[in-house]
Amino acid sequence: MKKNVSKIVRKARSNFFWSFVFLDDNKRDAIFAIYAFARQTDDLVDDAPSIEDASDRLHAWRDELASCYTGSPSQAITIALQPVVERYNIPKTYFDELINGVEMDLTKNRYATFAELEIYCYRVASVVGLICIEIFGYSDTRTKDYAIDLGMALQLTNILRDVGEDAGRNRIYLPQDDLDRFGFSTAHLLNRDYNKQFGELMAFQSGRVRAFYRTAANHLPDVDRKSMFPAETMGEIYFAILEKIEARGYRVFDQRVTVSAPYKIWIAAKNWLIR
Repeated sequence: MKKNVSKIVRKARSNFFWSFVFLDDNKRDAIFAIYAFARQTDDLVDDAPSIEDASDRLHAWRDELASCYTGSPSQAITIALQPVVERYNIPKTYFDELINGVEMDLTKNRYATFAELEIYCYRVASVVGLICIEIFGYSDTRTKDYAIDLGMALQLTNILRDVGEDAGRNRIYLPQDDLDRFGFSTAHLLNRDYNKQFGELMAFQSGRVRAFYRTAANHLPDVDRKSMFPAETMGEIYFAILEKIEARGYRVFDQRVTVSAPYKIWIAAKNWLIR
């Protein structure tokens, strides 16, 4: 089962993978099990032929999660997850919220305000951070606020990076009231128009994301800084992506913004060495 989960993570070669590569074996395997669950939850929706089928799949996945918590999982991913949630005492509500967030994509592809978007980001990103810190270990409850705000920053960075890709799937995560404020219409976004108004809109969004990175840093207590080195690595990788988006003048329609694998490894190694 462990090999199946690791294969999912390694195949992705994601920022998630490089952020946790220096954890000890037990914690890394636990994190990989979390990632596999989250990845599968996404795939149940993304790979479904219809909204109805996706909804049915998520309903069955909720049942499987319940079985995981009662000690009777039946699928490889949840079999790997079951000892993790038991060992680290991870609340089931976090996973429930993750599924709720993914389910939002079935019925909601526009967000009127940032307050609406914040709910989505909390569910699909912040709760993953809350799960992870249970594995990393912490002693100050303020670290939960750190996990929530860092999760918000990471998800909002994803939204800026993928705004063109999401528009191609008729999904707009930039709040409608922000689009209105800068005179950049939904039609412009779906058409992937790049102009002055789009640049101003994106600069505003970027400032909001930077604020979440700052508040996350302010919430991290010194006593837990050492154990949070994987989360700090993730934060640095995504902040580097944000900086590249800004440096490119927010030209995110024509090419996906990434940072190189060697740079990710360097950040991970640096944070591991100075922990």
